Amino acid sequence: MTDEDESKRHEVAPPVWTEEQLKRRRQRNLAIAWTLGGLMLLFFIVTIVKLGGNVANRPI
Repeated sequence: MTDEDESKRHEVAPPVWTEEQLKRRRQRNLAIAWTLGGLMLLFFIVTIVKLGGNVANRPI
């Protein structure tokens, strides 16, 4: 075998996605994005509630 044959033997063809697979992947990505956004909002709200009114009364 030549070096050319060896290099071609290890090549992997890229996947071919169907429209259904692309649609489901987009939906899954949107669900993950909404979940992350919701968690960020939750953490922000919890932080503000825990700090309460003490944020304005802190010494400068």
